Amino acid sequence: MLNRGIEREVLPLAQEYGMGVMVWGPFGQGLLTGRVRKGGENDLKRAQFSRHLSDDRRIDVVERLVPLAKEAGLPLTHLAMAFTIAHPGVTAALLGPRTMDHLDDLLAGAGVELSEDLLDRIDEIVPPGTDVPPLDQEYRPPVLLEAALRRRPAGHRSVA
Repeated sequence: MLNRGIEREVLPLAQEYGMGVMVWGPFGQGLLTGRVRKGGENDLKRAQFSRHLSDDRRIDVVERLVPLAKEAGLPLTHLAMAFTIAHPGVTAALLGPRTMDHLDDLLAGAGVELSEDLLDRIDEIVPPGTDVPPLDQEYRPPVLLEAALRRRPAGHRSVA
């Protein structure tokens, strides 16, 4: 729900060509588990290494999603999972439970279906095709940093 940029081009393309898409991180890399709240202690160990887990803009969106989940009578994790698999372009989602209790909880919510109204309200908070804010990955592969790795050498660029 926090990173919907995939809806801009990837999912429509996959649907058009009948391709399956397995997405990862439906819980916002931990933000949509309810463990990170505004003004609260962040008990995720990796938060000290990943800025997106303490980004106020992302946490503000989580704070707007929590009441929606409560109103629907769902844990935030079930809302996030149901939202992810509601998209017709998503074939499967990698959940990555850390414990058997996590897995049992997620499996209990596997049959959740969200109403059109609830999906529309999520769209108002995070518009389709947008990211909140763009996920700041600390790792930038060399191909993004070095132009020579993503360009043919001069003299070898001709199409003829």
